[in-house]
Amino acid sequence: MTDISVVVPLYNEAESLPELHQWIVRVMNEHRYSYEVIFIDDGSTDNSWQVIADLAHTDDNVRAIKFRRNYGKSPALFCGFREAKGQVVITMDADLQDSPDEIPELYRMVTEEGYDLVSGYKQKRYDPLTKTIPTKLFNATARRVSGIHNLHDFNCGLKAYRSEVVKNIEVYGEMHRYIPYLAKNAGFDKIGEKVVHHQARKYGKSKFGINRFVNGYLDLITLWFLSKFGKKPMHVFGFLGSITFIIGLIATIIIGADKLIAIIGGTQHRLITDTPYFYIALTMMIIGTQLFVAGFLGDLISRNADSRNDYQIDKTIHLAERQSS
Repeated sequence: MTDISVVVPLYNEAESLPELHQWIVRVMNEHRYSYEVIFIDDGSTDNSWQVIADLAHTDDNVRAIKFRRNYGKSPALFCGFREAKGQVVITMDADLQDSPDEIPELYRMVTEEGYDLVSGYKQKRYDPLTKTIPTKLFNATARRVSGIHNLHDFNCGLKAYRSEVVKNIEVYGEMHRYIPYLAKNAGFDKIGEKVVHHQARKYGKSKFGINRFVNGYLDLITLWFLSKFGKKPMHVFGFLGSITFIIGLIATIIIGADKLIAIIGGTQHRLITDTPYFYIALTMMIIGTQLFVAGFLGDLISRNADSRNDYQIDKTIHLAERQSS
């Protein structure tokens, strides 16, 4: 098996690619690793594809994948993971802000220390405050929600994985920010961190935008919900629906009883429909019913999904193996 697969997603990084390739080759040759480099062109509009196509024709260790249009980093990583053949898979960005000199130590931590995943931590960053401050807030939230408290930089592009990890997780949408969380949910919970050198961007311009943080929080909520209730939606929707319906029902009974007592006592009392509490109670009953039905439908969909019995099995011992031992 190949020692290392280096997966590099890219978008409009033509200027940095030759230098990055030479840097990776130098590191690999110095440590005598068997390796492959997989470049995934995410629909670049510059000549990035021509650059990596030329590299693939001149270097047998280079493989190139081209998307017809820009899909995003997560689909690029998914395709790279699917093609990777290395014992350890290293991901890095193509903008030269991730240093290939970090690869040997990342590889050692996975192969010798037994980590499933090692994430880089850019402790000293060369980014503007408009990026670093939101990043800190984002990572603090991700640590709290995911329960992975030892990671300081979830979105660092420089990471190392055991091959089994990337073959058993599905990176989709914009979930590349939460690969450690995906790995944890898949049962790979030995996750470590390594402080890595962050270099200032040398070519091109950043693809950073504030919308990434808005989308990031929405994705985090989605991932949290799926990890908690993905296979049992009735547990959350049914519970909330039942509570809401019961509160609304009790409120309706109280309003009706109050009206009945007034009628029996012969006192003047306004119509039930004249009080806003009646409509609030009725609305709660309707919402409760809708939530309950949503949970029921979600449970039906979950039970009929192809992945309903898709469990992460680590090891299996058969009878023949026990007898031979």
